[in-house]
Amino acid sequence: MIKSDKNITITATIVLYKENITELSKTIESFLSITQSKKLFLVDNSPTDIMKDKFQHSDIEYIFVGKNIGFGKGHNKVIEKIRNYSKYHLVLNPDVIFKADIITKLLDEINKNEKVVLISPNVLFPDGKQQYTSRRYPTLLELIIRRLPFLSTFFPLVTEKGEYRDRDLSQPFNPDFIHGCFLLFKTKAFINVKGFDERYFLYMEDVDICRKLDKQGLKKLYYPSVEIIHVLKKRSLKNIKLFTYHTISVFQYFYKWHIKK
Repeated sequence: MIKSDKNITITATIVLYKENITELSKTIESFLSITQSKKLFLVDNSPTDIMKDKFQHSDIEYIFVGKNIGFGKGHNKVIEKIRNYSKYHLVLNPDVIFKADIITKLLDEINKNEKVVLISPNVLFPDGKQQYTSRRYPTLLELIIRRLPFLSTFFPLVTEKGEYRDRDLSQPFNPDFIHGCFLLFKTKAFINVKGFDERYFLYMEDVDICRKLDKQGLKKLYYPSVEIIHVLKKRSLKNIKLFTYHTISVFQYFYKWHIKK
């Protein structure tokens, strides 16, 4: 836990791995622009610490891991640092841009219901098109279609249902799960579920943590009145290694929640 004379409002983590400096700089600038008391942890899974001196700021702490330990384990590195330190904790991707005032609006909204412990805004591509980041819990068929996009021609309704396209997405609601590019938690809830399940190296951690919140009777809120920009590279569809990680995570997820009881 951080030694401090006073607690702060919000902490955030960004897990790094050979990041694009230009994109990352915009994300960091977005977070540092917020008016709340804050602390940003940069957890670097890259093989070298070339990022160490890139972002010098009193509200930033750089943590060099020295190897790629994965997304969830990287974010979990700060659990003991934020315990009894921040009231809210933001899990943030390194390719997200947002305006400072959205944090205030999200915090106001998350505090309206004590059962809501996770909130996320509307997410757009850089060209302004919609990203469907609030989802129903996936079926195995849906995940297969998403890994093999040509199948979506034959089963369009499967993915559309998973993306809640049958709802009015201009209105807030409580989705099954929210994609992990921007997840704003009440810190206590994030800690109580022990953060992300570290058995997932990459992908499916966001689905899993939302199921863990469900087990505690807690809720997630999609709040589209504010928006962020997310680049979203979809690397697992282009890189065989990442495709393999994603496939393994899918099987781990279904084994944990649907097979192993």
